[in-house]
Amino acid sequence: MNVIKNILFIFILLLIYSNTYSAETTSMAERICLAKNIYFESGNQPLAGRLAVAHVTLNRVIDQQFPNSICGVVYQANWHKNWKGDMVPTLRQCQFSWFCDGKSDEPTDSKTWIESLEVASKLLLIRPLDITEGALWYHADYSKPYWSNHLKRTVTIENHLFYK
Repeated sequence: MNVIKNILFIFILLLIYSNTYSAETTSMAERICLAKNIYFESGNQPLAGRLAVAHVTLNRVIDQQFPNSICGVVYQANWHKNWKGDMVPTLRQCQFSWFCDGKSDEPTDSKTWIESLEVASKLLLIRPLDITEGALWYHADYSKPYWSNHLKRTVTIENHLFYK
């Protein structure tokens, strides 16, 4: 009887979780935003690290503290007008460092880019369990952001520490 209850519980959790994000309702632009975040934030990490960064991105979409789209989450930043009059992200004032580090945001390593696209697409389609346990933030182990002391660490994957 306990086995049946456990299976039913897991099935209900999967139904709830699978309705949170749907591959059918995710545009190609949203997939590319997710893939870019995977590429630039964790392209040098094993699959677990890439999935973890993707999960944080998707967890933020669901959380009301953040924008409600993948691209909105990825490109959340403080913006200002540059000398040309264009709106640009303010240096080092973005949610994800790669977006406002002053470097190009175009992938250059085609193998890693293709892998990042595959991870993003598969994650949106299959939606495996969240290995970050609902994390909304992370940082590399060589940095110590002020907010890390105020949050609960959920997991460490390679050199990234995850929090909620």
